[in-house]
Amino acid sequence: MIDKLEFFIALARAEHFGRAAEECRVSQPTLSAAIRQLEDQLGVVLVVRGSRYQGLTPEGQRVLEWARRIVGDARTMREEMRAARKGLAGHIRIAVIPTALAMVPRLTEPFQARHPDVTFSVTSRTSLQVLSQLENLEIDAGITYLDNEPLGRVTTVPLYSERYHLITAAGTPLADREVVTWKEVSGLRLCLLTPDMQNRRIINAHMAEAGVQAKPTLESNSMIVLFSHIRTGHWASIMPRNVAESFGFPEQIRMIPISEPDAEHLVGLVATHREPHTPLVSALLHEARSRAAASAFDRNFLSHNGTSLLT
Repeated sequence: MIDKLEFFIALARAEHFGRAAEECRVSQPTLSAAIRQLEDQLGVVLVVRGSRYQGLTPEGQRVLEWARRIVGDARTMREEMRAARKGLAGHIRIAVIPTALAMVPRLTEPFQARHPDVTFSVTSRTSLQVLSQLENLEIDAGITYLDNEPLGRVTTVPLYSERYHLITAAGTPLADREVVTWKEVSGLRLCLLTPDMQNRRIINAHMAEAGVQAKPTLESNSMIVLFSHIRTGHWASIMPRNVAESFGFPEQIRMIPISEPDAEHLVGLVATHREPHTPLVSALLHEARSRAAASAFDRNFLSHNGTSLLT
């Protein structure tokens, strides 16, 4: 039953029998037969079939919810038993929004130091892809925005706040300013993330608040591409200061706070809401909470001593 449910989840995700079979490393007839057997066992039709996959029936949608829950619980049970035998070991899959990629080592490095037998894979995804992959059990955790768009039913741990800056070369328009406004920035030659990225939707929203519209002359889903164009001196961008600093910009690159409105957005770790979590995810959530608590302490300490902590 667990194997059949795994096949069914893969089919719902891939929306294609051949791709789902390839993902599950079985032949297409094997996967199709397993889905038929699952339908026979449950006494309902799960998949709308024609000459090709056409979606799930209403019963199939409901079974998909149960399948994700059951398969997730089965994986948790297996991981708990493995951890009981061998200690914490295994592989954690994390999907991360582009603006948070540079922050990932703050979580993975101390975690791996505590648990050297755990390995990671980290992929760049949009915020919507992070949530979709969590739901489909394709990843174990994600790092995304927590306060801008609906997250659904997930466990969250706040990590840090983003504050937006104009990133531009010295000698370019507005580069000599201490603070700029969203309205002023809108008139520059901008390179920004693509509209499918929540970061871009946030920027669009703040531009709209200021009564203007973002009209970039270059868009990319890669932060490296944006940084490369900023370095030419012919483009400016809008991004969190901590992201810009992580790339080690030379002195001729200016990072200027944007006001009117001032904007901060919370970024954090998300995991599927379930009890119990797998041992690996539980340990990762614990590490994230420890990191967040330490960061909060540092911010309070520095603010009380007259120093601002840039995040």
